[in-house]
Amino acid sequence: MAKTRTVPVPEGLAGMRVDAGVAKLLGLSRSAAAEIAAAGGVLLDGEAVGKSARLPEAATLVVTLPEPKAPPRPTPQEVDGLEVIFADQDVVCVNKPVGVAAHPTVGWEGPTVLGGLAALGVAVAPAGPPERNGIVQRLDVGTSGVMVVAASTRAYSSLKRAFKERTVEKTYHALVQGHPDPFSGTIDAAIGRHPKAGWKFAVTSEGKRAVTSYRTIEAFPEATLLEVSLKTGRTHQIRVHMSAINHPCCGDPMYGSDPVLAERLGLNRQWLHARRLGFTHPGDGRWVEVEAPYPADLEEALRRVAA
Repeated sequence: MAKTRTVPVPEGLAGMRVDAGVAKLLGLSRSAAAEIAAAGGVLLDGEAVGKSARLPEAATLVVTLPEPKAPPRPTPQEVDGLEVIFADQDVVCVNKPVGVAAHPTVGWEGPTVLGGLAALGVAVAPAGPPERNGIVQRLDVGTSGVMVVAASTRAYSSLKRAFKERTVEKTYHALVQGHPDPFSGTIDAAIGRHPKAGWKFAVTSEGKRAVTSYRTIEAFPEATLLEVSLKTGRTHQIRVHMSAINHPCCGDPMYGSDPVLAERLGLNRQWLHARRLGFTHPGDGRWVEVEAPYPADLEEALRRVAA
């Protein structure tokens, strides 16, 4: 059954083409968004708009998504910037670039981690649904950083259990607007679908418990670099919690960031990076920690914010 989404246009996306804006807001590929617009599935003030129209300020789109299809299976595809940073017979850890999904999904035609690994000749566990064999965790398309994939069936079972029991240590770095007070703290606030904008998430009493701890690494005049640890794994958890305390991730218009600051820092996405992952090795039981360096765009934003 087709679904309809009502999507307010954030200030930071005003002026963007309809296909690019819909893709960003709903997590689709740009070509899929263009097809929806071509079929009359994107309405602005009750009238269908084409893919090349520009999004006006303070607008609300009504997007009709097509009938869901079976997810495609991964196919080998070279992924620029995908780096294997640790690998053995049980696990593969990669530094995922921005703009890359973990695995194929309906409506996503862009690069994936599984496709990139297949192109590199790296085998993953034949466990889990066919379109996401070996996937035990995911990062948002707009978030870069370290991610672990199971390479063996025993690792798949072990890591799935470890993520469920929260014994995996997930550490992120985030550049947020302003200066959190206190400089270090814990946010314990349930997260669920936004009550008025179901395409994003919010702190809500009807959501699931979410716990985020943070500490200041370095404060700049307009922003603060934080180290963030997750005790739970809710969708958009860091972005939602930082926004809830009025310090959204820089470059994140979906959750209230300042588009002027983002432009000044050269950011086209949220400054959020999965910096480090720690887990018990499924094979020999040793503790493994893997760290991913910042990509060039985040390094450049740090240089500009410190200038």
